[in-house]
Amino acid sequence: MRPSSSVLLCGGTLVVGLVLGAGFGSQSFHRSVHAEPLDSTTSERLYRELSQEGSSFQEGSNLLAKIATVSTPAVVHIQSERKVPGRGKEEETGSGVIMNSVKSPGFFVVTNAHVVDKTPLESISIQLHDGRQLQPERIWADPQTDVAVLRISASNLSAAKWGDSQKLDIGHMVLAMGSPFGLSRSVTFGIISAKGRRQLKLGQSEVLNQDFLQTDAAINPGNSGGPLVDMQGRVVGINTAIASSSGGNEGIGFSIPSHLVQRVMEQLLEHGVVTRAWIGVKLDDKFDSKAATRLKLDRVHGTRVSEVFPNSPAGKAGLQADDVILNFDTTDVQDHDHLINLVSLSPIGKRIQMVVWRGGKRVNLFIVLADRSELPANSEAPKQEFGVPVRTMGLTVHPLDADLADQLGHVNTTRGLLILSVDRNSPLGKRLQPNDVIKAVGRTPVASMDDLNRALEASSKRDSIVLRIHRGDESNAGLLEQLVVWKRSQIGESGDR
Repeated sequence: MRPSSSVLLCGGTLVVGLVLGAGFGSQSFHRSVHAEPLDSTTSERLYRELSQEGSSFQEGSNLLAKIATVSTPAVVHIQSERKVPGRGKEEETGSGVIMNSVKSPGFFVVTNAHVVDKTPLESISIQLHDGRQLQPERIWADPQTDVAVLRISASNLSAAKWGDSQKLDIGHMVLAMGSPFGLSRSVTFGIISAKGRRQLKLGQSEVLNQDFLQTDAAINPGNSGGPLVDMQGRVVGINTAIASSSGGNEGIGFSIPSHLVQRVMEQLLEHGVVTRAWIGVKLDDKFDSKAATRLKLDRVHGTRVSEVFPNSPAGKAGLQADDVILNFDTTDVQDHDHLINLVSLSPIGKRIQMVVWRGGKRVNLFIVLADRSELPANSEAPKQEFGVPVRTMGLTVHPLDADLADQLGHVNTTRGLLILSVDRNSPLGKRLQPNDVIKAVGRTPVASMDDLNRALEASSKRDSIVLRIHRGDESNAGLLEQLVVWKRSQIGESGDR
């Protein structure tokens, strides 16, 4: 558009605007700004009505004030100072809440482990709501849940009460309490936005047991370790982290649920450490819709077992690789992190029923949970730097390429799965040996683990499976082939699961 045309267009638009304004503006504008003056009699009447009427907003406001009043005396501000190699002294501020224990008498401050991590007792200061300064007498910490417990001793202490986080629903209202940016006795209000948040990246820490509550109650630096309180004034969570691009509150905060914190606290006070159960499996953290379809599931749910460790509770219970654990102790399993939580926080020695998906149908299994710290060394996961264990066959295999074939005495065009080791207790233990090559399962050639998984899945309904084996050595240049019949029904008898 040329400049002259632009000026004409703007001028014409201005004229039209003035005409419209002259025709319609006076009446509408006068009406929009007109307001009746509020005389003193009306003002007094309204104030009197507001003071006498009990609206739902007033009742809610009074309830929040009562919750803050009963909870605040138990909330503390924590200051710690520690030496960091190469960086000198580092200060950490956080919050905590005073609680009692059913395992030990006295008063304890519950907070986040990262608030007091690697800090000497004398370098930790606990400020009570009335301004008194205390130092903890002892510290217990569990980094895998980011929970710490500090024993304190003083007169006139007030402890909060535990609530049941498992009864919380999305939308329930909560208060977050603590010392954001060092501003002690701060209270914010919000709702439970989500439950069961897992797989969060929490700085440098490795938090194993993640089952966070998500809230939009404002949580900021300094709130770590402070309580999340329900509408009955009870602690339902310990505030831990925020998701933020700015470093401050953006409406996404995370709290450790009280049912987890309370269990960790009692374990620490009773045993000094948190005992965790273990079943002895490796889980597929990349279980997706493609794998679910291969296993004949209608959708992704549960978690797939990729390996069962020998001499483990899972092995003794009959769990197998490619089983999908759908339910654990009457709780539907959402993903692998969910199962880790369910297992590790269950009582050791408990006999638990699991529902697994195997071969297109549900199978019930019973497993007795063991203490991870007391498991024998031979139940650990095999330390394989090379090769993939195939537990159902009792083999460890690796795809054979031209370079490996030439070094091992096979024709360099030979392709298949090279057998690295054989479990002598397996059904194939007396038929196969290291350096054999699985070339085909039935009529299906196999050159990769995906090929093998598909072939085994396709023949899952067969009791006997024919394996075409290539056996090579220096003398015959790898020209010997043989057929081996693998009877899958023997798996249970061998104990190789």
